[in-house]
Amino acid sequence: MIDKDLDEKSIKQLESAFELISRGTDEIISKPFLMAKLKKSLLEKKPLLVKVGIDPTAPRLHLGHLVLLQKMRQFQDLGHEILFLIGDFTGMIGDPTGRSDTRVPLTREDVLKNSVSYKEQIFKVIDPSRTSIRFNSEWMDLMTPEKMVHLASKYTVARLLERDDFQKRYQSNHSIGVHEFLYPLIQGYDSVALEADIELGGRDQKFNLLVGRTLQKSYGQAQQVVITLPLLEGTDGQRKMSKSFKNDIAFDDSPFHMFGKIMSIRDELMYRYYELLTNQNLSGIKQLHPMEAKLRLAYLLVEQFNGSQKAKEAQDQFNATVGRQTESEIPCEIVEDEGHQKIIDLMCEKGWAKSKRSARQLVIQGAVELNQEKITDPNYEIVFKNQDDRHDIKVGKKIRYYLIKKV
Repeated sequence: MIDKDLDEKSIKQLESAFELISRGTDEIISKPFLMAKLKKSLLEKKPLLVKVGIDPTAPRLHLGHLVLLQKMRQFQDLGHEILFLIGDFTGMIGDPTGRSDTRVPLTREDVLKNSVSYKEQIFKVIDPSRTSIRFNSEWMDLMTPEKMVHLASKYTVARLLERDDFQKRYQSNHSIGVHEFLYPLIQGYDSVALEADIELGGRDQKFNLLVGRTLQKSYGQAQQVVITLPLLEGTDGQRKMSKSFKNDIAFDDSPFHMFGKIMSIRDELMYRYYELLTNQNLSGIKQLHPMEAKLRLAYLLVEQFNGSQKAKEAQDQFNATVGRQTESEIPCEIVEDEGHQKIIDLMCEKGWAKSKRSARQLVIQGAVELNQEKITDPNYEIVFKNQDDRHDIKVGKKIRYYLIKKV
């Protein structure tokens, strides 16, 4: 609740900040604590310290990482400071989150090499002037055995086994290394070392983030607010984005390849990308034709990583190579039979099938979709109820966009 300590302008500012921070989040622990921290920051004119930790396990970042970076940038735009923590120490342990076996630890050489790449990539999104880059080896290399034992005493094995992945491995007799138990403790201790006000992470990191809250309380600090974010699905629309699944869109993909990959995602996933990766007004985007909305999304994201000139070149190359047009260039098919046409007739007219027989076969085989719904009846008629009706037809793997005008 917002009380009388704030004037009307400040109340609106606070509500607007809370709304922006809440956009696209999975969970906030807890909302009253977040509002209290935002209010205190506003009254004291002191920025919040927002911690985000990442282990440099691979040299390339992808749009799945952008979900976190976008939220970091939103905090920066509100005037807060980002503590970007590179887990060079924890990276050598290996995050056990979501693992059914023990992760192979990285060497310090690998970790440091990947760290350099990360720093180059993150500043394409977040503001370096409001970012402190820290390495958890700063304090962990100095931690004595005595202090490590003291840290380990702050948490019980029973609590650690509450973690879903540990629990599953324990019950199925899969090994759990003692060093893996240390991972959430060290990640939690990072919040103590940095005195973080807020920590961001993917929903799969919730347990580790909550350990940070517990340890801060044990060390006599104010507890951080935990904000978890969804895991972004990759281009397959099913599994989380990952290089290992070959469904990722990397920051360093060429502008043309990034543009094409974004254009390949399904419409419902496109709107999720808009929510998690941009600050665009969602209600306005949903008023657009899906093709126009997707083109805009692809342009925005390519522009963010490569600039407007490269984004324009990628769009032009995509249109020329793939044969998709911008909305203003969608060809018009004049329908003279009172606003309906058999789908197989349209496929033949447009050259999407060699003959009515092959068109019929494609429909029966389920290879044709109209506005994302599979058509299996070869006698199906497209009905145009309104002037300037627009439709998307998918024949095989290719999507054909077209506009029909009734006469």
